[in-house]
Order: sequence, then structure tokens, then C-alpha cells
Amino acid sequence: MLTSDKPYTLDRVVRLVLSAAAIVLAVWLLGYLSSALVPFVAALLLAYLLDPVTSFIERVVGNRGVAVFLSVAGLLALIVILFLTVVPMMADEFAHMGRVIKDLATDQGLAQRVRGYLPPDLWNWVRDFVRSQDIQSLFTSDGAMKVVQSLFDKAMPGIRGLLQGTANALAGVLGLAVILLYLVFMLADFGRIRSNWQNWLPKEYRQTVVEFAAEFEETMSRYFRGQVIIALLVGVLLSIGFLIIGLPLALVLGMLTGILNIAPYLGTLGVIIAMPLAALSSLEAGQTPWVGMGLALLVFAVVQAIQEVVLIPRIQGKSMGLSPWLILLALSVWGKLLGFLGLLIALPMTCLCLSYYRRLLARREAE
Repeated sequence: MLTSDKPYTLDRVVRLVLSAAAIVLAVWLLGYLSSALVPFVAALLLAYLLDPVTSFIERVVGNRGVAVFLSVAGLLALIVILFLTVVPMMADEFAHMGRVIKDLATDQGLAQRVRGYLPPDLWNWVRDFVRSQDIQSLFTSDGAMKVVQSLFDKAMPGIRGLLQGTANALAGVLGLAVILLYLVFMLADFGRIRSNWQNWLPKEYRQTVVEFAAEFEETMSRYFRGQVIIALLVGVLLSIGFLIIGLPLALVLGMLTGILNIAPYLGTLGVIIAMPLAALSSLEAGQTPWVGMGLALLVFAVVQAIQEVVLIPRIQGKSMGLSPWLILLALSVWGKLLGFLGLLIALPMTCLCLSYYRRLLARREAE
């Protein structure tokens, strides 16, 4: 289907080799600049997600600058509210989980009940696991902060490198400030760029590029923006459900499952984590483990039904845009090539390649 009648002349072979070399060079350059590009790409994705809200506010107030200010202020207010309410709850969850692990490790009554439901070999493995010093130190306030710091180091190594020897808080503030500045400037220019970018193109390529950009935007809007919104809503719903049934680490597990849900069906991995936690919670309360596991499965089933019946039809429509296997492959390949930057751009770049491939097929069929 993609075969061509053009002969492979020396000139065509050289062009193909140079094109392949250009792609390899571009990937290498992105990897080399990844630490500096991460804040920019993160702000670009945030701006893309916030642009519909900003445009709506602009239509109401009649001024783009005011709309950008209100959008960013609302985002910051939401982050502050979440930080003030969610972080203390997560700290309590980690502290509670630490107490449970300590009971398991010291052969308390909880350990006796857990042992009654597990084969001897599996119980010995669980006991050795919870007695591990790394596991016990993880479920403390210091251990949780070390995990957050490690994630920040991987996400923004360039900014951390610039501030070696300074306070960790200063590094975090500066990193967020850089992303915030990018976000404000991008949102301010989105409207102007959307209306005038066609004028920057040569006339002979203008129609082709505009059509391609329209198809790319449709793919991005249908999948990327919609899937991120759905994943966040699923994370919130799961967290609420887990809190209602008293599941340990409810907020952490709920939001983690929601984030994994960006790749459809990958969020089912949360079931594997939730089942032992639910069983442990029931045993801690003096009940059979099947009660907690059944309640956890009920939460997953209800949220899945809401996702399939309400969220996907209203936000994404009938077309999913990308297949789950393609999403996993994109995340794996781009993450391997470019690290954290690759994970950020994996879905947009996949949408871009998919749009280009569709146009290539259409052009070959027309020929």
C-alpha cells in the first residue's frame, strides 16, 4: 500500500539517509536538552489543557490578559486548596500504614490473623518484607518526603543542578516559578497564534499544513485532552470511594490508579495493589478479608461504570483515538529515549505521527 513507483536513484537514497540522520539527531538533541525542556513542555501541556477555560473566560470578560490571570489564579488556588487538604490526609494515611506494618513485623494480633489466611511460605515472605528497614522507613513522614524529592530530581535535574548546595525548598519554588512563567506567556499568546499562525507559512504549503494541523488538533482534543480529564476524574472518584470504605492509602492509590488510567486498562493494575490492602484493612478491623476485597471491587466496578457510561461518551465521544497497545508502546519507547521528557511528549507525538500517517495513506490512495 505504501510502495512507490519512483526508482531508488542515488539522489533519493541520499535524501532518505539524510532524513533518517535528521530524525536521529533530533532525538539526540531532545535527550541532551531534556532537563531544560521539561519545564517548558510541562507548561505547554498545561496551557493546552487550560486554553478552553481561558477562552471561555475571555468571551465573558472580553480581555485575554484578564482571562489568563483568572485562569492561572484559579489553578493556583486549586493547587493550594488540594495541598492544604490532601497532604495532611496523605500524611495520616502513611502514618497509619506505618503502624500496620509495625504490627505485622512484631507478630501482634494482626499478624496472627493475617497468617491464618496465608500459606506458610507466603506468610514468611510477607513477614520478611514488612521487616525490611527500607519498607518501614518509607511509611514515615521523612520517607514520603524522600520519595517526593527523588521524583522531583528525576523530573527537573537541570534546575536541581543549577542549585546544588541550596535549600531544597528554593529549588522547588524556582522550578514551579519557571513553569508558571511559561504557562502565563503561552496562554497569553494562544489566541494570537491560533488566529495568525497560517500567515507565517509559504502560500504553496499553507493549505496542506493547515489541514494537517486541523487533523492533529482533532486527534489531540479527542484523545489527549479528553483522556487526561477522564483520568483525573477517575482518580478523584476512586479516592472518594476508597476513603468511604476505609482502604489504607486511599488517596495515594486512587490518584495513582487514575494517572495510570491515561493508558486505557492500565489502571487495572490498581486492582492488584488494592486487593491486599483491602484484605489487610478488614483483618485489622476484625473481619474476614473477603469483606474488604469485595468492597474494593465494588468501588472499581462503580467507577468503571461511570467512566464507560458517563465520562467517555460526554468527554471523548465514541472514538477513542488511540489503541491501548499503541499508548503503552509510545510511553515505553519515548520514555526509554528521553526519560521524563519522553513520558510528557509521548502521547502528543504519537497523535502527531498518527495524523501524518493518516494523511499519507489518504494521499497514496488518491494517487
